[in-house]
Amino acid sequence: MPHPPLPSTQSAVLAIEATAARHGREVRTSHDIGRDRTFAGFVGGDGAGADELAAIPHEALVEIAGRPEVTVRLFVHDEAVVTVEHVPFDVPRDSVPAFLDAVWTGLVHLRQRTFPPSCTMIVTVPGEPSYREAVTALTLTPWLAARLR
Repeated sequence: MPHPPLPSTQSAVLAIEATAARHGREVRTSHDIGRDRTFAGFVGGDGAGADELAAIPHEALVEIAGRPEVTVRLFVHDEAVVTVEHVPFDVPRDSVPAFLDAVWTGLVHLRQRTFPPSCTMIVTVPGEPSYREAVTALTLTPWLAARLR
């Protein structure tokens, strides 16, 4: 099932806030809106013109209260990093609300191997490939340990 497109950082923030509200979670968002000469979309010259607004980058950090500890960093150009209990996942911006739904509905588990020793956090988002990230002993929290298989 395709996700609705989130064409801007603000639309992604609103979708994340709506998803968090459905799960009874509080959200705190900080926006970083600005322009500098290192931004890829910078308009040269005096900055005047129709493309001026397109050249202003908008990034946001969304902190979501509760367990598990979740933060979402939204970048320009459809990039997002969702951190669940100190484990970062690169997630396409359009998939972030579905990813958060999967986390909060229990579609998360850790797979541990004896040899070679490893531990992987797996988030299963319906209709998408699973997201997988390595978990070290230093990042293993009680919430994560409860999801070991």
